[in-house]
Amino acid sequence: MGLREGLLIGTAVVVSLSLTPAVAGAVERDVATNLAVPWDLGFLPDRSALVTERGSARVLSVQNGAAREVARIPGVSAQGEGGLLGIAISPDYATDRYVFVYYTSTSDNRIARFRIGEVPQPIVTGIPRGQQIHNGGGLSFGPDGMLYAGTGDAGNTANAQNPNSLGGKILRMTKEGRPAPNNPTSSLVYSLGHRNVQGLAWDGQGRMFASELGQNRLDELNRIQPGGNYGWPTCEGACNNPRFVDPLLTWSTAQASPSGLAFHQGHLYMAALRGQRLWKIPVTATGGVGQPQALFNGTYGRLRAAASAPDGTLWFSTSNRDGRGTPRAGDDRIVSTTG
Repeated sequence: MGLREGLLIGTAVVVSLSLTPAVAGAVERDVATNLAVPWDLGFLPDRSALVTERGSARVLSVQNGAAREVARIPGVSAQGEGGLLGIAISPDYATDRYVFVYYTSTSDNRIARFRIGEVPQPIVTGIPRGQQIHNGGGLSFGPDGMLYAGTGDAGNTANAQNPNSLGGKILRMTKEGRPAPNNPTSSLVYSLGHRNVQGLAWDGQGRMFASELGQNRLDELNRIQPGGNYGWPTCEGACNNPRFVDPLLTWSTAQASPSGLAFHQGHLYMAALRGQRLWKIPVTATGGVGQPQALFNGTYGRLRAAASAPDGTLWFSTSNRDGRGTPRAGDDRIVSTTG
């Protein structure tokens, strides 16, 4: 399926279709409203959040219920699913003050770093750009201090299996944009065979997970292994082929179309765009997954980002002003929940 950032089938777990509007006793509140397609968010040491807006190329600071612009990224080309996408805060922010962003330019997707008030400097260029679709955009620091990026195949499925292309991959790099030590090869490529990765997360044991948009049938949650080949375009969902790593879970595209992913209090939380819900997925002691639970089904519309906040709550954002949703009063918004 082309323009789709959107019977659940589990390859490791059979998932029921029961839907839960919210967690019993959970408290939800808006922490920011009237945003324009927020794509990702990250937290600074002072507990304020930085939020990217896909079309405006703005980076916003969200604190005490107010949002204000602190940066505008030059060179962003916002067409289709492209624009200003992922954001990651340096784990050494207290000393180096670096913020990293993933964005679409007129020629490629790229990763840049900057300090608030300074001009961003690209550190990775040449990530294939889709004309309208499959630009990826996930950007997160792992527990090893390395920067990871999820990319899309840019609408060219051959990119995913081409080891010389940065498209359809998960990349792992230093803060200077160089291949990280102990990568599977001497390149930035950490894993391959992906269609469109927008969410990255690690559990408390340092195990890595990624959400992935499928084509017409199945979206995926994957456990990421160094050098793993996740099968696209040969596989959509499980392939049962020893060459490829099968997903932990799959969903129909109508129930997921996943974007942001966060690990929070023993669970993965996966934001669903077309599915218009937040999937809560327990993680077992061995890195497997339990029965997912669908939260806020239809309550907030299309959901994009998810992040574990310093105050112990979970934040998630809507994407109802992206041309594919139905905006409501106050959209787009960031919501905090205790559930």
